[in-house]
Amino acid sequence: MANVLVDERDHRFVMQEMLEVQKLCQTERFKEHTPETFEMILDAGYKMALNEIWPTYQEGDHSGGAKLVNGRVVLPECFVGPYQKFVEGGWLTLEIPSEHGGQQMPMSVAIGAMEAFAAANPAFFFLTFGAIGAGRLVENFGDDRQRRLYMEPLYQGRWGGTMALTEPGAGSDVGALRTTATRLPDGSFKIEGTKVFISNGDQNLNENIVHPVLARIEGDPPGTKGISIFLVPRIRVNEDGSLGEYNDVVTANIEKKMGLKASPTCLLNFGENGECIGELLGQERAGMKIMFQMMNEARIHVGLQGLGHSSAAFLHARNYAKERIQGSPVANMKDPKAARVPIIQHPDVRRMLLSMKSTTEGMRALIFYASYCVDKMHTTEGEEAARWDERLALLTPIVKAYCSDQGFRVCETAIQIYGGYGFCQEYPVEQFLRDCKVASIYEGANGIQAMDLIGRKLGIRGGQALFDLLTEIGELAGRHARGPLAQEAAILAKATEVFGDVAMHLMTSAQSGGFKQTLVNACPVLELMGDLLLGWLLLWQAGIAQAKLEKLAPGAEDAKLEELCGKSSDIAYYVGKLATARFFLHRVLALAPGKAEVIKGTDDAAVWVPEVAI
Repeated sequence: MANVLVDERDHRFVMQEMLEVQKLCQTERFKEHTPETFEMILDAGYKMALNEIWPTYQEGDHSGGAKLVNGRVVLPECFVGPYQKFVEGGWLTLEIPSEHGGQQMPMSVAIGAMEAFAAANPAFFFLTFGAIGAGRLVENFGDDRQRRLYMEPLYQGRWGGTMALTEPGAGSDVGALRTTATRLPDGSFKIEGTKVFISNGDQNLNENIVHPVLARIEGDPPGTKGISIFLVPRIRVNEDGSLGEYNDVVTANIEKKMGLKASPTCLLNFGENGECIGELLGQERAGMKIMFQMMNEARIHVGLQGLGHSSAAFLHARNYAKERIQGSPVANMKDPKAARVPIIQHPDVRRMLLSMKSTTEGMRALIFYASYCVDKMHTTEGEEAARWDERLALLTPIVKAYCSDQGFRVCETAIQIYGGYGFCQEYPVEQFLRDCKVASIYEGANGIQAMDLIGRKLGIRGGQALFDLLTEIGELAGRHARGPLAQEAAILAKATEVFGDVAMHLMTSAQSGGFKQTLVNACPVLELMGDLLLGWLLLWQAGIAQAKLEKLAPGAEDAKLEELCGKSSDIAYYVGKLATARFFLHRVLALAPGKAEVIKGTDDAAVWVPEVAI
């Protein structure tokens, strides 16, 4: 069965030829693995995604999705068997350290399987990984007792997990929460409050659900500095690990949504009857710091959702364009007797497909590279590890926001290629679009990610982390300043220069009191940096592809290469890589100087216009 979810060849290119993740096997952390192990994991992941998870995608949506029945959330029946196989197959524990029963796989390898899962059904994907997020919090911040009671059932998938931050009316303003924690004589806390938009806040596939809940201990200061975090299980956990009494956590409602219907988005009431008990996780008033670990991991996964939808949408649209017969060739368009051809032969369809392909492959390179940063953090020490940590922090808001935005646009383009059929439920692309949209909203709306980028991340270590990244990008452009990729290198070099100017402009503008104007430009800055990163990574890939082609088809001209593409899948793949990079750099990144001028411009209408005039 052809993979209609992810490009397996591109996965292996990014991992083996670009990042060379096989070299991680030479490090102490990953020495138990071999490149063959990585291959086995990927192959098994593809099969799990295609054979078990993908069949649940449309069925889970068309059956009405998750339902609230007698106070409990019931997931689509088609989830039950695949979930059991997913847990039994050890997919929850790919990255978990071996000392905690996991496989201790590099993230840059695990991300390949996870992309397939996200592409197959994001509702299913986020159901499975909520438990891992909660388990990591317990592993990193819990005491010995909490690790003994909570970690194993979470990592084994017997219990589920959530992230209980958002409250009605507060949205992204977490500091405005009203949930309270009252200290009890035994050291536990009585929790009272309401949380909204809680993904998988309740469901019937796990015997218990652990809610990491943000709340304010009575008497602590307002705002985010006064927030603590508590472990609140749906069913109380006895000291021997068995389940005890119901813990007064009520699912009051599940949202009726535009998409992602099989993922229950819950309104939870904690302590309606004054009997909800939680236990402090970590130190008091350290709730935001602790939760940010889970949020940052979730933001990578949300970017992965954008990539997964993008990948599946592109592959479906490409296959459809090769099969759908409509219209005559452009050269014979006035001849009514001319043979009809597949729509992939029409120039505008080819433009749309290359746009989808370049964006998808660029996002994949970005997310795999960010995952590689995690692996390098774990396999290096001291200043080098700190540099990789900084690089990851700089990339995280872009992974989340840029990939979720671009994933939606790719899905939109897929519908355009299908035409009227794409607007109908006969094909899955309309569901891709509906399901993908929420990725730009949850786990910190993309506007928040953009403000985080310009307010915190660009200034890491006084801006040195950004300078190091721009230097590295500039060096790649310099290496290709002469040769077949010289034009593309010049575009990248110019874009790197103009983004450096933009960063300096932001700093100067903020210092001179123009902070509102700076925030108005936050999203355009994030998009510009996303364009720059994809241009860098795609040119990096193009350089590898060019070198491979020079060995496979030395001296071949374009016409000869076209002929050879039909005879060699490797040659066809590398030619596609060159086309992808050239398309993106010339049609997207080449616009960087104009985008930069807009950001640095004098238009301040959004700042001064009266509210009543909008």
